Amino acid sequence: MIIGLAFVGFLAFVVINLVVGIAAVSTESAAGIGTGAVFLALIAFGGGIWLTRRPEPWAKGLGIGLMAGWALVSIVSAGFCTGLNPQMYQ
Repeated sequence: MIIGLAFVGFLAFVVINLVVGIAAVSTESAAGIGTGAVFLALIAFGGGIWLTRRPEPWAKGLGIGLMAGWALVSIVSAGFCTGLNPQMYQ
C-alpha cells in the first residue's frame, strides 16, 4: 500500500510541477521562476514531511512520493523543471 501511494505521490508532484512550472515560466521574470521554485520545494518537502509524520500508512506513502518526485524530477531535468538550474534566472 505504501509503495503504491508513493507512486501516486510521485505522479501528483509531476502534475503539480507541470502546472506551477507553466505559471512560473509564463511570468518571464526571474522573480516568478524563483517563487515557483520555492513553492515547489514547499509543496514537496513541507507537505511530504507533514504527511510522513501522520500515523496513517497512506499519508506516509504519499509524503515519500512527493519528496521522491521532487528529487527525481530535479535529477532528470537537470534542475530545469524545479527551478534549480541557475541559467533560468538570467
